[in-house]
Amino acid sequence: MADEPFRTIIEPFRIHSVEPMRMTTRATRTAALAAVGYNLFELHAEDVLIDLLTDSGTGAMSAEQWAGIQRGNEAYAGSPSFHRFRDAVSALFPFRHVLPTHQGRAAEKILFSAVGGPGQIIPNNTHFDTTRANIEFTGAQAVDLPVPEGLQPSLRHPFKGNMDVAALERLLTEQADAVPLVMLTVTNNSGGGQPVSLANIRAVREVCDRFGKPLFLDACRFAENAWFIKTREPGCAGLPITDIVREMAGLAAGMTMSAKKDPLANIGGWLALDDDTLAEQCRNLEILTEGFPTYGGLAGRDLEAIAQGLRECVLEDYLRYRVRSIAYLGEALESAGVPVVVPFGGHAVFIDARAMLPHLDPLQYPGQALACALYAEGGVRSCEIGTVMFGLRPDGTEVPAAMDLVRLAIPRRTYTQSHIDYVIEVVTRVADRAAKLPGMRIVSQPRQLRHFTARFAPLH
Repeated sequence: MADEPFRTIIEPFRIHSVEPMRMTTRATRTAALAAVGYNLFELHAEDVLIDLLTDSGTGAMSAEQWAGIQRGNEAYAGSPSFHRFRDAVSALFPFRHVLPTHQGRAAEKILFSAVGGPGQIIPNNTHFDTTRANIEFTGAQAVDLPVPEGLQPSLRHPFKGNMDVAALERLLTEQADAVPLVMLTVTNNSGGGQPVSLANIRAVREVCDRFGKPLFLDACRFAENAWFIKTREPGCAGLPITDIVREMAGLAAGMTMSAKKDPLANIGGWLALDDDTLAEQCRNLEILTEGFPTYGGLAGRDLEAIAQGLRECVLEDYLRYRVRSIAYLGEALESAGVPVVVPFGGHAVFIDARAMLPHLDPLQYPGQALACALYAEGGVRSCEIGTVMFGLRPDGTEVPAAMDLVRLAIPRRTYTQSHIDYVIEVVTRVADRAAKLPGMRIVSQPRQLRHFTARFAPLH
């Protein structure tokens, strides 16, 4: 008889070292918020109790990753650490060319510098912030083509991260000459951390083939996406995670990657692709901006940590714990009446700030207002994914984003269940007085990626 699952979620690791957290008061947090213009990115990390701003580079590395750091070879060219890194990447993503970068946005910068430019169009299921910014910086247009279900936070659908294939076909029918490549983000972060199905990747690839367009993956959370395919997609339950990852990669012509997400590293990324001509162009850009192609802006020790992280992030015990612990947070908030994006994604729980604060217009930035309230209440730092992040158009006009969400991104192997129970308590306390939260106005902002450095003030 199969073992019955236990209700308690246990971490599939033991804690080897600890990092102290500084307790704060509401008064000190309120003063800190005002001092940084209500921009949570500007807070000092020691003033944050539970840091859910991002899961990017914030996880805990394993003993084997730390051992790899000691093994790192710092030769400028041809380091054995690079070869171990390249072999680990190729074992999952068998592209001919692997170019390491210091993080994912550097891979995006190189790729879109090569294929972008004025008049070009890059479609995606949903572009995330740096992807969109790197495309638009070249003068190209970033177009989101999510399935309609992906824009309805309360709707349950197993693969809300999918691309609208019919919309892609219409775009290519009308403007194929302007499209150098098609991208899919797995999982779809801007859409609530939602996965993309194998069936959808195959369908997108079929359209790309008919129009002669390469398909690229923004694969930052590929392992979590593979877990959802295994657990949600018919016919995939018996497939090993590594086989699912290879099938995803086999449907693409290339990828960009932040190793700070699923590969469990604190820094790093890569660009991988098959096209020899494009690879040569990208390699030259890498030498210009990142470094020699066998280190690409990384120390050899970082390459070793990524290589080991790639082996660990596809282990099923780890992925089961990872996804289940996210669901634990989401289920508790949903049970308490907090509007959240369902079903829950693999790296974060997304609160529907527009539904939670219906008294605020989207241009009063309900996501930012809610994120600030969570910090003031209990020192929990989160991230607005909404009109602040995506509402400013390249021409300077502003429109409401498709959704106004607050992302509670859980760093990997970092917080325990009691930390998450504390977050639940903080969120529900804020939810009890949500109707009294004031909106926000922007005091100052840059033209690109304004959410990182804009300054705000409460509306009274």
